Amino acid sequence: MFSLDLPICATCGNQFGNSPPPTTCPVCDDPRQYVPASGQSWTSLRKLQDNSEKKYHNEIVQVPNEPDMYSIYTVPQISIGQRAMLVKTKEGKNILWDCITFIDDDTVQRVKDLGGIDAIVISHPHFYSCNVEWGKAFNCPVFLADADKDWAMRKDLGIQHFFTEKRLKLAEDVQAVVVGGHFPGSLVFAWKNEHLLVADSIQIVLSGLGERERLPGTVMFTFMYSYPNMIPLDPDSILGIWDAVKDLQFNQVHSGWPGRVVKPDGKLKILESAKLIVQAMGYTQHTMLDQQL
Repeated sequence: MFSLDLPICATCGNQFGNSPPPTTCPVCDDPRQYVPASGQSWTSLRKLQDNSEKKYHNEIVQVPNEPDMYSIYTVPQISIGQRAMLVKTKEGKNILWDCITFIDDDTVQRVKDLGGIDAIVISHPHFYSCNVEWGKAFNCPVFLADADKDWAMRKDLGIQHFFTEKRLKLAEDVQAVVVGGHFPGSLVFAWKNEHLLVADSIQIVLSGLGERERLPGTVMFTFMYSYPNMIPLDPDSILGIWDAVKDLQFNQVHSGWPGRVVKPDGKLKILESAKLIVQAMGYTQHTMLDQQL
C-alpha cells in the first residue's frame, strides 16, 4: 500500500520521489532551514515502521471542547514534529490541515473510523512530508499552493492539485488563505468563522499560551522568514499577512504543534503582536502600525 523505500529527509521529514536521493535535501539546504552539523541523513517509511526500538505511532486526540477537531502527531517525534489537524465541515466532510511524515495501516484505519479524509491542504513546504502517501491512502486530493510547487520533492499530479487562487474554498465553512511571508505560498486555514489554523507564517510563541493578562509589550505571535536561523520577516511582509487575514472571522488560533492555542481574541492578539514586532525593529512610522480591527 505504501511506498516504503522512497527516501525521507530525517531533518524535515519530506519524502522524495526518486532513489537515490540528492546529496543534500533542497528543503533543508536553504536559508529557512538547515542541514545538521552531522550531515545529511535519510530514512524511509519502511525503516520508521520497522523500528522496534522507538516503536513510532501516531496519536489521534480530540481537541478539548471541539468534537469536530482532532490533532494527529507522531510519538516519538519525527523530524520537525508538527501535527496535522482533522476537521469536519458543515456538510460532514473531513479535511486534513497540514500533514505528517509517519503513516501506517493502524493510522489509516483509525482515521477511517472517524470518517476518513476528503481533502488535504498543507500550509507550506516544510510540512509537505509524505503528502502523496496520505493522499493515496485515503483516495483524496492534496491541495498545495502553486507558488511553492518547486518545493514538492515528490510530485504526483493525480493526487496533488497546485492551486493559484488567493483563497481556496474547500467547503461552506472552510477556506485556505494564502498569506505569504515564510514562503510565497504559505497558507492559513479558516474554519467555522471561529478558528484559524496556522503554521509558520503566523507562529504562536510561548508567551501566548494560557488565558491570562500580559504585561504591556508582550507578544503572543511572531512572524519569521526562518525559525531555526532566527531571520525575521520584514514589516511589509508582516503587513501582507495581516491584510490576508484581517477580514476573516476567528477568535481562536491553533498552532502547528500540539497544545498551542491562543484564545480568546486571537485576531486582536495577532494585530497587537504584529505592531509590537514592527516597532521593535525600530519603525515609528509604517502602515502596519496604523492598522485597526
